[in-house]
Amino acid sequence: MIKKIVFMGTSNFAVPILKSLYQNGYPISVVYTQPPKKSNRGQKLNKSSVNLFSENISLDVRTPQSLKKNIEEESYLTKLQPDIIIVVSYGQIIPKNLLNIPKKGFLNVHASLLPKWRGAAPIQRSIMNLDKETGISIMKINENLDEGPVCNQYSIKISEKMNSEELSEKLSQIASEKILDILDKIFDENVEFKDQDHSKATYAKKIQKIEGKIDWNENAEKIIGKINGLYPYPGAFFLFNGERYKILKAEKSNTNGKAGNIVSENFEVCCGEGSIKVLSIQREGKRVQQINEFLLGTQIKKGTNIA
Repeated sequence: MIKKIVFMGTSNFAVPILKSLYQNGYPISVVYTQPPKKSNRGQKLNKSSVNLFSENISLDVRTPQSLKKNIEEESYLTKLQPDIIIVVSYGQIIPKNLLNIPKKGFLNVHASLLPKWRGAAPIQRSIMNLDKETGISIMKINENLDEGPVCNQYSIKISEKMNSEELSEKLSQIASEKILDILDKIFDENVEFKDQDHSKATYAKKIQKIEGKIDWNENAEKIIGKINGLYPYPGAFFLFNGERYKILKAEKSNTNGKAGNIVSENFEVCCGEGSIKVLSIQREGKRVQQINEFLLGTQIKKGTNIA
């Protein structure tokens, strides 16, 4: 029997999972994704990664502004009678009135080991929190945010050098492989969903740009965690002479001194405990530079304090 699958996703994280379903012959009836958004420069409308990929392989795409109180989409899905709806980094809350439409419910791929890091930014928060591991949870969606029962989890280690983009790619790849087996088991009614331990829940709230500002009084590990966790967006930054400088990559070093002081010709910055060596940087409005190139034309030299 042919199954009807609806896919809901928006970000880069969702694309490998959709691609895996498509390439392995799972029938995608329609794809839902966030509507095109205006870019900061030129106000050009940009389609989501999932939208572009779906159009490239000729899948039908729907882009409602919201599913809440959306009679048109409720009617469309009711008539479609999907077997299951898979949600991956969609960016919209699924309203209660839609939850019972698919025969097998809504299946969500979440980038954390639930109940830890429920919410919008689990990958960034895990790195910023200096977690040693994270993973993928595959769960059923209920009325509450990331509180549904879980059928499977897959964990990986987080290295000190891993940034959120790299971690996202690794987790997405794992999910793209595991989702196939999970779907087969769901359709064969050979899968068990277990309730989460809600008493252990933590929340990964949406990242705000201001969180990227570096507090040089924090220790070096915490600052590296912020740099890696907020890469590539919105980025960790400091201010100097009214300009914003985004640090894209750094590593720990062993120099000590006053927090915020640059103590070597190689752009080593002292922290509250330990120090970091900046490896790549981006001055506001300029392109990304490796630190050796940046140092040739900057006023920020050894002895400068950037706190």
